[in-house]
Amino acid sequence: MNEKYLTVTALTKYLKRKIELDPHLQEVWLKGEISNFNHHSRGHMYMTIKDNHSRIQAVMFAGDNRRLKFIPENGMNVLIKGHISVFEPYGNYQLYIKQMQPDGIGALYLAYEQLKEKLRKKGYFEAHHKRKLPKYPKHIAIITSPTGAAIRDIITTIKRRYPIVQLTVIPVLVQGEKAPSSIKEAIEYASLAGEFDLLIVGRGGGSIEDLWSFNEEIVAEAIFHSTVPVISAIGHETDVTISDFVSDLRAATPTGAAELAVPSLMELKDTVHHLRERLSKLAQLSFMKKMEALQTLSKSYAFHLPKQLLNEKEQHIDRLTDKLDNSFQSLYRNKEVRFEQATTRFASNHPQQRLKDATEHIVRLKEKANKQAIAIWKQNYQDWANQVDKLTLLNPLNIMKRGFALPYDAEGKIVKTTEQVALGDEVKVKVADGSIFCKVQDIRRDVR
Repeated sequence: MNEKYLTVTALTKYLKRKIELDPHLQEVWLKGEISNFNHHSRGHMYMTIKDNHSRIQAVMFAGDNRRLKFIPENGMNVLIKGHISVFEPYGNYQLYIKQMQPDGIGALYLAYEQLKEKLRKKGYFEAHHKRKLPKYPKHIAIITSPTGAAIRDIITTIKRRYPIVQLTVIPVLVQGEKAPSSIKEAIEYASLAGEFDLLIVGRGGGSIEDLWSFNEEIVAEAIFHSTVPVISAIGHETDVTISDFVSDLRAATPTGAAELAVPSLMELKDTVHHLRERLSKLAQLSFMKKMEALQTLSKSYAFHLPKQLLNEKEQHIDRLTDKLDNSFQSLYRNKEVRFEQATTRFASNHPQQRLKDATEHIVRLKEKANKQAIAIWKQNYQDWANQVDKLTLLNPLNIMKRGFALPYDAEGKIVKTTEQVALGDEVKVKVADGSIFCKVQDIRRDVR
């Protein structure tokens, strides 16, 4: 019973063999639109190819897509050649792409525009990256095919215009699969050699396919990173490559590159001739001016009466000498006075003198202080004596010696009026030599 049932794997393998044995599915020519494009880090490209009603999963392995001249993008219509098979782990049938090109636009043109935009965004075409070409180059490297017409045109033109320059031809392939790497290596060699001051990179005319080596990114990178200025001379005047945009100067033709690379020796000779004539005229004019100046000097007073002039100068020197002596004496006296003043100030500020002056000042201060202290003491003593005399006069004991007495009531208060006591009160009477205790027997008040 169980033998009637297939496993999923068995069914998938069966369908895969069926599809792979179908000749119509082993060479499929398909057109459609790319969506869900994914360029994997391992180089493989995964995408969906669709039209208005259906879609199919597709893959283009790195070994196949490395030959593409353009970069696939979502929304791009393409023409595809491939085969159909089944991806067993998921049981999905999918398209395995072998070849692909844009639908409605040339693959080379698309690749050209894509690389141009990429390098433009990286700044490779900016003017500030352009190197200045030498005005009078000494050694030029020509990177091109050694058998093409371009090399003959370049060498002939340079030798005719500027035969003193040294030329070195670095032969390269200018078309075919190996041409880009050949051109790149030649540019890098010339850049690192250190003996060239200018590079001419180019070839003669041809189709876009023939010139395509100069639209490759590795060639553009080599030109951009070259340490030597580069002139591009590729194809005819209407041919424009990526290398033309990256190079330091573009020439319309190889012959034009040769003319831009070196000056014309005949023109230089004419320039030198004109400069020589101009220099000769300037020299003659300068000579004439100097002669006029010499004649003017020869007619001057100094040349007619040289002895008289010499005597005048001698007198002038004497006056200057006297003036110098007087100035020196005056300056010397001034410095001497200032020195004496400084010596006096120094002596007065000497530590010993300052100590002596301070000691004398202290002695004077002590004497002044003693005098002031004695005067203050005498004044204070006199004031004290006066106060003692005043107190003596006011001392009640002295008054008592003259017969007076002070009565006190029982509370010890001085009795000043008759109203302070009553009959029978005891009163203490203070006299000069003691106290008398009395009892009030009678009170008599004076009538006023």
